[in-house]
Amino acid sequence: MTIVDLDRGILTGTRPSPAPTFLVSQAVGRADLDAYRALRRDVFVAEQGIFDRDDSDRVDDDPRSVVLVARATDGTLLGGVRLAPAVEGRDIGWWSGSRLAVSAAARTHAGIGAALVRAACARAEREGALRFDATVQAQNEGLFRRLGWTTLATLDVHGRPHVHMLWPIDRVQRLADATKAVLGSLLHDLGGAHGALGGAGFVGDDAAPVPGSDLLAACDAILPSMVERDPEWAGWCGVLVNLNDVSAMGASPVGLLDAVGARDASFARRILRGLRAASQAWGVPVIGGHTQLGVPASLSVTALGRTDRPVAGGGAAPGESLRLTADLGGQWRPGYTGSQWDSSSHRRSDELRALAGVVPSLHPTAAKDVSMTGVIGTTGMLAEASGCRAVLDVADVPMPPPHAATAGDWLTCFPGFAMVSAERTPARATLPGFVDTSVCGRLTEGRGVDLRWPDGLVTSAITGPVTGLGPTGKDWS
Repeated sequence: MTIVDLDRGILTGTRPSPAPTFLVSQAVGRADLDAYRALRRDVFVAEQGIFDRDDSDRVDDDPRSVVLVARATDGTLLGGVRLAPAVEGRDIGWWSGSRLAVSAAARTHAGIGAALVRAACARAEREGALRFDATVQAQNEGLFRRLGWTTLATLDVHGRPHVHMLWPIDRVQRLADATKAVLGSLLHDLGGAHGALGGAGFVGDDAAPVPGSDLLAACDAILPSMVERDPEWAGWCGVLVNLNDVSAMGASPVGLLDAVGARDASFARRILRGLRAASQAWGVPVIGGHTQLGVPASLSVTALGRTDRPVAGGGAAPGESLRLTADLGGQWRPGYTGSQWDSSSHRRSDELRALAGVVPSLHPTAAKDVSMTGVIGTTGMLAEASGCRAVLDVADVPMPPPHAATAGDWLTCFPGFAMVSAERTPARATLPGFVDTSVCGRLTEGRGVDLRWPDGLVTSAITGPVTGLGPTGKDWS
């Protein structure tokens, strides 16, 4: 909600009529909705004559739609706006705003319309929108542009000039910048030795080939705050993320190493309890490691896998298709809603072990395990490593049911098990029955990641390289 109280006299030295203090909040209950729709009829039917009798449409009947209203402190309705998913059926992260109305008596410089627009933008992002647009009467284009919107096209709607406008949402870019953007410059000095950073063709991959062998090694550390907060789950995830990294390169896991730090033996046992449970569930032994007590909580795990044909994360080329294969079963991990999808803790051991066969069955030209940058960010890493640009068809991306996860959260979370892969020809894979798979994009010339929506509009999610490591064939010497 937004509270606005403007005193323009402080800024201008004038004494205008008092600007109303007002509150923007969600309309709840029939009385609020009826009052908002009555205001719309006053504005769009009686005053402007855009509609003959009523301005109601299907969006009013969509149970997912949200109405925000501005009320004076005495309860008087001053304005309102609505927002809802733009397409019927599954919410794919495309929301639209509409029916912005401010009562004639409240159209002063109090900023009611602007406040409603800002509140709608914030609410759309909260609902998981990665695209938020609106069709706006032409005379209001200036207001929206001042608020940061961009104009896409001019339109004629109900015989009146309108503009199609877009609110920029940078959620994916911010996530990529916060988690991966520094890697290229940070790791550059490690690249001088032969085989460094995975070696030619494997720089930046999920796991690294061990020179002179058919072994791969992957190593991930768990956030210390997560180890402190949820040590058993941290232990489970230490195994999960590393086995996913090995599986992304088409390898079969053979063993795990762990490094555990804990304040005392009791806390260390909790971490090791999670490690042991995961080790047993996947059937991969912990073959060694290191444990230290009397220190802050910490955990890192290394996984070893074996394959004579490792799948690189950067082996794709322009013109190839992108595929997402994911286990959509499960739910948000308690305490991590929107960031960690738990698809593994309820699975049987045979199901978990079967996941190692997903990438070999797909025969991809490139593959990457979806990591902390989410589906879109990981797609960007595969594209960057392949020297390409990725275009994702959002409506084709496998997602959990809308009641379980918003599109924005799903596409930016750690999803438990999900693989982004590239292919020259359609895969004829035999996959575990509990995973979903779909071709959902394409690699082209260029860099970054774009999102293509059902109406054909393409928006930018990531404007350039994700990691700065560049194509896997880059010479780091």
